[in-house]
Amino acid sequence: MATLDRTARSFLLTELVSGFMLTLRYMFKPKATINYPYERSPLSPRFRGEHALRRYPNGEERCIACKLCEAICPAQAITIEAEPREDGSRRTTRYDIDMTKCIYCGFCQEACPVDAIVEGPNTEFSTETREELLYDKDKLLANGDRWEAELAANLQADAAYR
Repeated sequence: MATLDRTARSFLLTELVSGFMLTLRYMFKPKATINYPYERSPLSPRFRGEHALRRYPNGEERCIACKLCEAICPAQAITIEAEPREDGSRRTTRYDIDMTKCIYCGFCQEACPVDAIVEGPNTEFSTETREELLYDKDKLLANGDRWEAELAANLQADAAYR
């Protein structure tokens, strides 16, 4: 009986007909594709993109040189050097991230007690050379200044889950 059933299916092309029916069903539904450069898909507030160093509203950088992000980074992509200032607080003199090593795990962001280092919403940071992916403190601060409004909104949206 199984052989007869299998033979009938192969002659009647039931798999082919069911495939055509599936195609016809999706042909009249709205398309799921987006026109990428002009339309963007929504990003989660927890999206981990390009790194940025944030500043306080008064313009002072947030990083207190605790080096927790450097210690927790599994890829050892972060290098920090610090020195004390005249008021006794510590601030970074060098903050480098090798983005070719970074695995975008978000541990640096989770470890930071003052939300200084964050992974922002920028998804478009391709480069032509490897050297352009070696981020220094100035580049990270510029990213933070550029994306501060979105970074603050994402951290606020994610605050309930931290």
